Parts: sequence; structure tokens; C-alpha cells
Amino acid sequence: MEKRNRKSQQNAQARASQANSSLGVDVEYSRELADQDDLEAQARAQAADSRQKKARR
Repeated sequence: MEKRNRKSQQNAQARASQANSSLGVDVEYSRELADQDDLEAQARAQAADSRQKKARR
């Protein structure tokens, strides 16, 4: 019985994790607290936005 409960708990945690990742949680960006990885990600996002805007025209 204990094995079954563990498996059920693991499945519930996996479902909860998937649900949270699909929520699209909005996170505030602070340039003052950004590290190099954050700055590179921001640049990639801006480049992707630019490409999307060009593709729509």
C-alpha cells in the first residue's frame, strides 16, 4: 500500500508542476539586479520580437 501512495503522490506532484509551468507566470525584470545571463536573454527576446514584427508585415 505504501508503494501505491508514493506513486500517487509523485504523479500528483508531476501534474502540479506541469500546471504551474503552463500558467505563464509574469516576473518583474530589474536591470539593476540582472546578471550577464539575464542581459543576454533580454537581448535574445528583443531580437525575437523584432523578427516576429518583420514577419507580420
